[in-house]
Amino acid sequence: MDIVEKIKKLKEEKNAVILAHYYVRPEVQGIADYIGDSFYLSKVAVGLKEQTIVFCGVSFMGESAKILNPEKTVLMPDLEADCAMAHMADPKVIQKMRDTYDDLAVVCYINSTAELKKYSDVCVTSANAVKIVKALPNQNIFFIPDKNLAHFIADQVPEKNFVYNDGYCPVHEKMLVSEILEEKQRHPKAEILTHPECPQEVLEISDYIGSTSGIISYAGKSENKEFIICTENGVRYELEKQNPDKKFYFTRTEPVCEDMKLITLEKIAHVLETGENEIYVTDELREASKKPLERMLELAK
Repeated sequence: MDIVEKIKKLKEEKNAVILAHYYVRPEVQGIADYIGDSFYLSKVAVGLKEQTIVFCGVSFMGESAKILNPEKTVLMPDLEADCAMAHMADPKVIQKMRDTYDDLAVVCYINSTAELKKYSDVCVTSANAVKIVKALPNQNIFFIPDKNLAHFIADQVPEKNFVYNDGYCPVHEKMLVSEILEEKQRHPKAEILTHPECPQEVLEISDYIGSTSGIISYAGKSENKEFIICTENGVRYELEKQNPDKKFYFTRTEPVCEDMKLITLEKIAHVLETGENEIYVTDELREASKKPLERMLELAK
C-alpha cells in the first residue's frame, strides 16, 4: 500500500479530515480535503463533522482550530512548524498602547499565537482585514503583529488612525524589487500579483495586491496569460491546477517558508496512526483568545 492509500485508509478509520494551507508541499495539498488560506480554513474548521482535524500548516493555525473546536482532536503533522511573525508582538507594548490611546482597538492578524490573540479585540486575515477595520467603531487601530499588512490596510482605510507594530513575515519581507523587475523584463506581459505582507516598495510595483486566495481568484478571472507571483511558492500548485493554460513565474530567489515545508505525507500518516502531536489549549486561554476569533467570523459575514 502506498502512502496516499495508507492516509486515505487511516482517515476513514479515525474519522479524520485533512486541512492544508496553500503554502505546504504540492503532494500534501493533493491529499487534503480542504485547501485554503488562513481565513477559509478557520471558517471551514468550525463546521466539520469529523472528530479529528489534521492541520497541515503552522502552529498558530492548529491553535485557532482547537480554540474554535474545543471538543475536537486537532493534530499537527510537525510541532516544529511554526511562524516567526506569530510571536512578533509584546503584551507590555499592547498595554502601553491601550494606556496611550483612547478609543483603541487592538486588531490582531490571525497569523499570531493564542497568547497574543488573548490581548486583542478582534482577529483579521489578509482577506478580510479591510472590511473588519472599516466596521469597527474605534478610531485608533493598533495592528499586530505585521507592519506591512498594517500599512496596506491603513491606505485602504484613511479615516482611521493606525499605530504600527514592528513584526513582519520573514518570507515576504525578503522579496526583492530588483528580482521582480528582472522577471518583468523577461516576461513584459506578465502581471505582478502580490501578498500584502510584502514591503511597501514591492506593493508599489504590483498590478494586484491581495490575500493568497485573492491572488488565486484574480489569476483565474484575468484575461492575462502570464503572472509574476510575489508570495510563498506553495501557491504554485493551486494556480497551475486551476489554470493549466496560464504561466506563473517566481523570483530567482524563490520565496519558501521552510516551516510549511516541514509537513510531509509520512508525518501525516504517522499522526493519524499514533494520535501524536495533539494541540492542547487551556480553558482560560481558549476563552480569552476565542473572543477575537469569533468577533472576526461575525464581522466578516
